[in-house]
Amino acid sequence: MDHHHGFNPNEVIDRFRQRAEAVRHRALPPVEGPERRRFIEQAELDFFDFSLLADATAHLEEGILTFTIDLRPRPDERLASDENA
Repeated sequence: MDHHHGFNPNEVIDRFRQRAEAVRHRALPPVEGPERRRFIEQAELDFFDFSLLADATAHLEEGILTFTIDLRPRPDERLASDENA
């Protein structure tokens, strides 16, 4: 992998992993009703987005950064869904 001027794309992926964990453990603010629901929905989206990028592999070649994310079910997930069918 090409580390363009000291840039390490794996460090970016690590930060997304840390952000996903931070969102997972984020405390709910003292809000109620629709605002609480919106906060929870946004936290779920943030966790999904950060987790998605945390599972990526990064390739930096000739100044072009590409993240590859495998969206296929993992073998253990396929087994669990087959057992529940």
